[in-house]
Amino acid sequence: MAPVTNGRVLFNSIPENFPVPGQTTVYDESETIDLEDVPLNGGVLIKTLDLSIDPYLRGKMRDPSIKSYSPPFEIGKPLYGGGIGVILLHQQYFVLEQLSGLIIIQNPHKLAWSTFTGVLGMPGLTAFAGWREFAQAKKGETGVRDNWCGPSRILAWSFNSQLDGLKVIASAGSDEKVEFIKELGADVAFNYKTTSTENVLQKEGPLDIFWDNVGGDILDAALIAANTRARFIECGMISGYNTGHNGIKNIFQIVSKALSVLGNLVGLLASKYIEEFRLFTEPKVASGAIKHREDITQGLAKVGDAILAV
Repeated sequence: MAPVTNGRVLFNSIPENFPVPGQTTVYDESETIDLEDVPLNGGVLIKTLDLSIDPYLRGKMRDPSIKSYSPPFEIGKPLYGGGIGVILLHQQYFVLEQLSGLIIIQNPHKLAWSTFTGVLGMPGLTAFAGWREFAQAKKGETGVRDNWCGPSRILAWSFNSQLDGLKVIASAGSDEKVEFIKELGADVAFNYKTTSTENVLQKEGPLDIFWDNVGGDILDAALIAANTRARFIECGMISGYNTGHNGIKNIFQIVSKALSVLGNLVGLLASKYIEEFRLFTEPKVASGAIKHREDITQGLAKVGDAILAV
């Protein structure tokens, strides 16, 4: 068989603000691969099926001198992250010589493979593990989820909050998403682009648990609305990923209300919760007890657009 094109998405330049498709990342078709004669070097050939576009990828688009919990992308090298692939001896796309990072998926419920990059993948595990480890939820408490969208946010509340008997306050960035989170069982749902988060939290609080992916002004509002000994589960601060993080004005509330602020990194919790996560969530997703939606972009050439959308 003649060599075939092996398309790649390369990290091309460090963005100063929002990533720019075709500039920050470029789609490259210069590489070819001979599927019948590629050296395996003791490894396996993997065909990529689905890839996950997650907010943390933006943090990897930085100057390598800036230290963080996750290593930076290298200029001129392909992006990498979570995904689903099938191991085949004579198919595309890349050779993996070290197999330690692979997880074998049995998929007894015959779910779409893309499900395992979202609600049953790293984002879902992030929510499950973070909630189990940090929430300490008690019946009758109030929990807040900012910018409710994506599998980690949906999973964190759609079954945990119901099981724990919480009053759930959640926000989203469109009226359509607000309707969806109402379907998932949120007690209070609002569009943060048209409604003041601070006003809602002051009216519906005080809050006992705050699951944060946004930071910035939303986090400031939550600190003011927090109950004594509230738990803040910090999973991300996407409001500052492109333009820089603003200072938190109400940070003294951590002292005056004896708040717990807990950083949630899935890499530190995965081994502890992954088996429980699979056993608990897969049948519930298959039965529809856990609802979720997917936003699918077709083709590697559109990865830059998908990253910008996130």
